[in-house]
Amino acid sequence: MAQRTALVAASHGTSDDDGRVAVAALVEAVRRANPAVDVLDSFVDVQQPDVPATLGTLEPGRAAVVVPLLLSAGYHVHVDLAEAASEAERPVRVSGALGPDPRLARVLARRLHEAGLADGDRVVLAAAGSSDAGAVADCWTTGRLLAAELGRDVSVSFISAADPRVPEAVAAERAAHPGSRVVVATYLLAPGYFAGLAAAAGADLTSAPLLTAVDPPARELVDIVSELFGRNA
Repeated sequence: MAQRTALVAASHGTSDDDGRVAVAALVEAVRRANPAVDVLDSFVDVQQPDVPATLGTLEPGRAAVVVPLLLSAGYHVHVDLAEAASEAERPVRVSGALGPDPRLARVLARRLHEAGLADGDRVVLAAAGSSDAGAVADCWTTGRLLAAELGRDVSVSFISAADPRVPEAVAAERAAHPGSRVVVATYLLAPGYFAGLAAAAGADLTSAPLLTAVDPPARELVDIVSELFGRNA
């Protein structure tokens, strides 16, 4: 009988306790949603085990699909995870990143409304940023998806590696629309250092990341991970 393909969930990794709890809850929710699949944790940075170590725990020859728990496909997907797959002594495929996806825009919109978004507020999407042009383009796509979801304009900004940066985008919205509140939509998977930078960018309100340590993982995220696995298994 052929062994079932394993799902290796590869998150960035963080030293933030709330971030660790939030991502672990997502992986556990994916596990519950796919009871016939072995779902394993792994990390591309900061935490252990890394992807090669996790793949090494599987039976010899057993296939795996690595699903990046990353919002855009940048260096970690194209280089780190691709190398881990090519060097593994087993069949390994790497799926695409979680975004862009209209369902992520839906979760972002919910977070904004939870934060107190009102009519007339200006929205600035705060993405992590990347040196990878494709990853940056994905964030602009997410901005358009969020604008469609909200029915209002959304400015796109970055916390690092790309421009415009979040504080500059917030200041530009404030200057262009005096009297309006500026609200940052945190386009990050989980709490951590970057989420803190987004919250300190000078906006009137800042939404929570897609995942938090206290809320159950959004069904949309569980579905996206499950579908990425299913398309590559």
